[in-house]
Amino acid sequence: MRLSGAQQQPLTSAICTYKLPLAMKDVAYLDRLEQAEALLKPRRIEILRRLAEPRTCTQVAAELGDSPQKVYYHVKRLQQAGLVELVDERRVRGINEGIYRAAAGSYWLSPRLVGTLGPRKAQDAMSLGFLLDLAEELQADLAQLAAARSGVGEPQSEGSDLPSLGIAGEVRLAPEQRAAFLDDLRSALQDVLSRYGGKEGPAFRIALACYPKGEPA
Repeated sequence: MRLSGAQQQPLTSAICTYKLPLAMKDVAYLDRLEQAEALLKPRRIEILRRLAEPRTCTQVAAELGDSPQKVYYHVKRLQQAGLVELVDERRVRGINEGIYRAAAGSYWLSPRLVGTLGPRKAQDAMSLGFLLDLAEELQADLAQLAAARSGVGEPQSEGSDLPSLGIAGEVRLAPEQRAAFLDDLRSALQDVLSRYGGKEGPAFRIALACYPKGEPA
């Protein structure tokens, strides 16, 4: 789920001056059931969208047509799950009012929240199941890298710029071309692995996927 900002009621300097403690993370990877339970409610998702920019519960409530008390309840549940951050407070008519912001720009739910039902079957590399397993592993790897960049989990050893590469494209193949195309892809990847498959230096994972793209309705 990716968040997008809505029209914000400004927090003027006459009311409050706030400083964000850290930049918003690009991705929050949710791998605990209590996090998923806190997130997967339509009203809380709407609140999170409003909190793409720092706001108070009163401001969010005015946009959603709810009471500040109801919004505050949902915000506190999201905060307890690590999905919302308190970035500052302002004092209004003798009461401290929190200013909140979503913890990340998008949220990924780990497939491991449900897990594989029954024993995992051995998959042929040409099967859809193999691609699904590969996508799950890739998502987990990327979440670990994102956490390292945010200062969570294992620290990085080589600075903040990750030497990573993503390439995506689309081809159109006649039925008689498909087997040769897949053979060419396999050969190209095997050539790269054989030339750079030494035992020295940090390990890099290479994943190659090819699948039919559904045509838009």
